[in-house]
Amino acid sequence: MENKYATTDKKDTRSGFGAGLLELGKRNPEVVALCADLTGSLKMDAFQKEFPDRFFQVGIAEANMIGMAAGLTIGGKIPFTGTFANFSTGRVYDQIRQSVAYSGKNVKICASHAGLTLGEDGATHQILEDIGLMKMLPHMVVINPCDYNQTKAATIAIADYEGPVYLRFGRPSVPNFTPADQKFEIGKAVHLFEGKDVSIFATGHLVWKAIEAYYILKEKGIDAEIINIHTIKPLDSESVLRSVQKTGCAVSAEEHNRIGGLGDSIAQELTRHYPAPLEMVAVNDSFGESGTPDQLMTKYGLDTADIVNAAIKAVGRKNK
Repeated sequence: MENKYATTDKKDTRSGFGAGLLELGKRNPEVVALCADLTGSLKMDAFQKEFPDRFFQVGIAEANMIGMAAGLTIGGKIPFTGTFANFSTGRVYDQIRQSVAYSGKNVKICASHAGLTLGEDGATHQILEDIGLMKMLPHMVVINPCDYNQTKAATIAIADYEGPVYLRFGRPSVPNFTPADQKFEIGKAVHLFEGKDVSIFATGHLVWKAIEAYYILKEKGIDAEIINIHTIKPLDSESVLRSVQKTGCAVSAEEHNRIGGLGDSIAQELTRHYPAPLEMVAVNDSFGESGTPDQLMTKYGLDTADIVNAAIKAVGRKNK
């Protein structure tokens, strides 16, 4: 069966952020950008070149960057901060909590190189707890898009949202399969395939692997429903519950620790409103290690085959 989302176009999601930021700069003079010595890695160099008076290179001083961003909002600016996900969250959690989330400041915390696919840089840089850290903060929106186009659209959309946002993306090139002209709606899941046997909720890089799993499951006689959860908070609870009420079981798939991530959010909804079997495809409460992105995704159970196996297990539990 031919993959209806098949594409030869592969791009890194951090470049989608860079393209979206540049477009925002042209649209809105209140948008400013701050970076902690990683302008090239975050693909913020085009914005820096085009709008040098609205770009602030703070150096390796991430906590100061968050404080500066919070202050800029008081003057009506819309600051986008940029550094690696590990430094965007874990290193500056106190500043985000106290200076941004507590008072609902309009800061957009944009984080690249998230998850295991940072690869060879190893466990100290591969943060797998960032979604949990950020979604626990009151007022914080958490977004994890799946490809270049969706990351660009999300970057543009969050400028119109009044309040703090955590936007998570990555380094590796992945299939770019969502529409270039898509309308990104915060908190609104995207249905990729309708199905009746199992609901698969995927986010970020795992969305493409869920699409691949759909076709393998189809050959095994399992009709999966695939839903792209690009916004983890606020979660599209209505879509989650409606889908699981139809299929009777679910799988969550994410490049994150199983504790505190998308799977946890879905489990809470099911526990409260519609108890059903749920299998989680995620890192099993461990740190990562150095290796290629593909090697790590396989070793830590985040591959297409892992989603397939989780779906088969979920269906089996439902039928007991």
